Amino acid sequence: MPCPWGATRTDVLLRSVRCNLAVSRAVQPVRYSSIRALQDRFKDPTSPFHIAPGAQGPDSPDPPHEEVSPAEEGRTKFIELGFDPDSFWEQPIVWGDHDAFQHVNNVRYLRFFETSHVRLMSAIGQEFGGPAKAEAMIKGKGVSLILKSISVDYKRPVVYPDTLLIAHKLHPGPLRTSSKVDGPEVTSRRQAKTHFHIMGAIWSYAQRRIVTEADSMLVWYDFDKLVKCDPGEEARAVIQRRMNLGKAQGSSDLS
Repeated sequence: MPCPWGATRTDVLLRSVRCNLAVSRAVQPVRYSSIRALQDRFKDPTSPFHIAPGAQGPDSPDPPHEEVSPAEEGRTKFIELGFDPDSFWEQPIVWGDHDAFQHVNNVRYLRFFETSHVRLMSAIGQEFGGPAKAEAMIKGKGVSLILKSISVDYKRPVVYPDTLLIAHKLHPGPLRTSSKVDGPEVTSRRQAKTHFHIMGAIWSYAQRRIVTEADSMLVWYDFDKLVKCDPGEEARAVIQRRMNLGKAQGSSDLS
């Protein structure tokens, strides 16, 4: 290409590059900020979105979020899983519950479960014999219940500070795993005349989950004769009704 007089080929190329850059800048699309547009509408007095300085915007159309307490959450969970509300027991954790491994000692859980199942035992006595029978059962007078065996599954360690909710549910037993408590291989069994099983669980308010499970066998025992016994149809009917409470709530998937 011929060059204008007094111009070198390099000058011509530089002018061409500058010209192309100017054209490309001129045709670039203008970026428009949707956030800035919304902010401008808030500032525009004629806009329905306008918020005057110092004023508060409208309330959210969404319903307010209601915070559920750990205690309420634990009780709701246990009731859904068919645990007997008469067995519910709140246990505050104290520093002395710790052991050298800096968590609640494993033996302490046996005491926690014990308090819960004694509450349940008192409720059973109250149901078929009134206050006098309830008191006699927890004092070991006449026909009452004794613990034959217990197995505990420690799922997660508990540390201070915390509060635990302990609960139990009745079933014919025995269990190979706690998740099968409402399975047909358990629920189809007939209630034995001299004993039954109770499944226990512990809910941690701090962790908001089940941290320990247990399964126990309770035996009907005549403290006057010092032998296990058949408590009679009325007592067994009470036990069966409470077993059905667990069945009515559906499967107990504790995982």
